[in-house]
Amino acid sequence: MTGRQPDRERLGVAEEAVDELRKALLGAGVTLPSLRVDLVSYAGETADPPLVELGRCTPATARRLAAALARSVTEGEKR
Repeated sequence: MTGRQPDRERLGVAEEAVDELRKALLGAGVTLPSLRVDLVSYAGETADPPLVELGRCTPATARRLAAALARSVTEGEKR
């Protein structure tokens, strides 16, 4: 037996991460329309969970994401 996680478990880890990120981004007013599990990396022969694909977005979405991250860093520095 190898150290590889069962496929459902590997996929589940990535799907949970996608859901968590999507919720956090929505809370910041950001939607990444291409956010999903990268199925190519899921098909690979690895023990690691598949990658999360952030995808492409409009310049306006990129700016909203940058602003949300900047706010988070600023708030973290105040603590």
